[in-house]
Amino acid sequence: MIMDFKKSAQEIIKGVGGASNVASLIHCSTRLRFSLNDFDKANLDALKKIDGVLGAVIAGGQCQVIIGNDVVEMFDAVQGLLGGKENTGKAQRQPIGRIILDFIIGVFQPLVPAIAGGGILKSILMLIAMFGWISDKSQTYQILNLIGGAPLYLLPLLVAITAAQKLKVNPLVAVSTVGVLILPDIATMLEKGTTLFGMHVLNVTYSSQVFPAILSILLYAVMERFFTKYSPKPIRIFFVPMMAMLITAPLTLLFLGPLGYVVGQYFVSAILFLNAHLGWLATVLLAAVLPFMVATGMHKPMIPYVVATFSTVGRETLYLPASLAHNISESGTCFAVALRTNDSKMRATAISAGISAFFGITEPALYGVTLQHKRALASVIIGGIFGGAYIGISGLAAFTLVGPGLASLPMFVDKGNPMNLVNAIIGFVISFAVSFIAGLLLWQNEAKSIEKEDTEKVNIAKEDLDVPVPGQVMPLSHVPDDVFSKGLLGKGVAVVPSEGKLVAPTSGTVQMVYETKHALGMTTDAGAELLFHIGLDTVQLKGKYFDVHVKVGDHVEKGDLLETFNLQDIKAAGYNPVTMMVVTNQDHYAIDVDETETSTPHTVMNISKMEA
Repeated sequence: MIMDFKKSAQEIIKGVGGASNVASLIHCSTRLRFSLNDFDKANLDALKKIDGVLGAVIAGGQCQVIIGNDVVEMFDAVQGLLGGKENTGKAQRQPIGRIILDFIIGVFQPLVPAIAGGGILKSILMLIAMFGWISDKSQTYQILNLIGGAPLYLLPLLVAITAAQKLKVNPLVAVSTVGVLILPDIATMLEKGTTLFGMHVLNVTYSSQVFPAILSILLYAVMERFFTKYSPKPIRIFFVPMMAMLITAPLTLLFLGPLGYVVGQYFVSAILFLNAHLGWLATVLLAAVLPFMVATGMHKPMIPYVVATFSTVGRETLYLPASLAHNISESGTCFAVALRTNDSKMRATAISAGISAFFGITEPALYGVTLQHKRALASVIIGGIFGGAYIGISGLAAFTLVGPGLASLPMFVDKGNPMNLVNAIIGFVISFAVSFIAGLLLWQNEAKSIEKEDTEKVNIAKEDLDVPVPGQVMPLSHVPDDVFSKGLLGKGVAVVPSEGKLVAPTSGTVQMVYETKHALGMTTDAGAELLFHIGLDTVQLKGKYFDVHVKVGDHVEKGDLLETFNLQDIKAAGYNPVTMMVVTNQDHYAIDVDETETSTPHTVMNISKMEA
């Protein structure tokens, strides 16, 4: 069936709160990334139901809509409906951490295609030269090699463009300002030693550097806005860029450029220090946690480290090698699931996702298969651990920024060490084979385990649980936190509160009240252990905005008030107030969850105590 991108695009825009709520829109290899004026207007549940959408989360200061392989077509459809009319009015105030992360992603994410394209070209050239098909001394090789190296050499200019676009200032003047750093005549003067306004200018090679350009554009943006506000309109066209450049460029040469260079050096050194002291275990650990990082978009902040590392040492030995183990483990698991599952829809999804992951794109596998099944996720982690162990021990190095996969294996070509590519291939095979075998075994075991439990246990007690908080009920799997969405604490439901009031869903005894008041536990009269968790990361509020009305040992009846919380203040502080109710001793119960998304108070869980 052919997807109707225009229809889906209309629903996506509606799901993020309408065109007027969209401050900006970019896309990466699998996701539409919306910066919104008011994140509360985004309806994640509605977004996840749209044809062509694999998932939706709010992470990294963005509303991320996961599309998969059709992201370019979907982006074009959404952008066509927006028509470049993103609303740049007063945005919702965001926490400083979210703002910084959004800025970093906005600056570095658009750089990846240029860096990856140039890097793969250089890698293929080295591979051809290793086989003796072309001489690396020939002019053809040298010219093509320079073409591949152009994006990295011109990185300050590329960063100037993306930073200017993110800050919404003139990108051409921004590029001209940063371009001063890599002018050949300036470079020559710096090498010989020079002064500016009587002050010595530090000799720094700014080609391939990112942090000096970022600091320069941050200052330029302030200057442009300042002079735009106060300059007379008739002369604004030349006066604003002239004054902004006149102030920014000298200050960059004297202070910001050297500062950015030092920041970049220490940034890379810190990562390399950890990598050196943890050794191959660092690669293993990263490969194991990458499924969760990619699912939440938190792998994107690694891009500045990779870019800075390439600029400093010319290679990267942690993130990209670990990504190879993770990506191929996703593929191996998906193909195992496709072979074992009896669900034709799951089989089709797994095959498609497995092929994508085989070529380095993992979001379809993550959201379509592995994150939905604990045992499949375990297979990915096992494959990542074994593949990551070999990759880490062998000291695999990557030489360009691109998602590791079959087609991008040339990224591991090292002219001085032919075994580097061989180690990449071996790590590739280990990751695929181990995750495939684990997937076959674990998927089968899971099915048998369920069948065994159903036949050997009998029902001895039943209990109904009502909605604990007024609001919009949604499946626990939609919570943007893996601890809850993957059922790590137990089965249950989530509620987007419309009122700050937590009530007992059934009769029972209060067993625990967290010191920070954001979580409360009770045991029902039938013995089920319930955990109520108000909001995500609200432990950081340290009890602020929460009032508990019961104490440990109190017996409560269905509907009794347990706790109140200030919903608006929690949201204003930048926290997601979604509230979870889970059964933590689920091994002793058969749990039937009504995941119907509704705001009407009703029974949402039926639990039956089971004994052999």
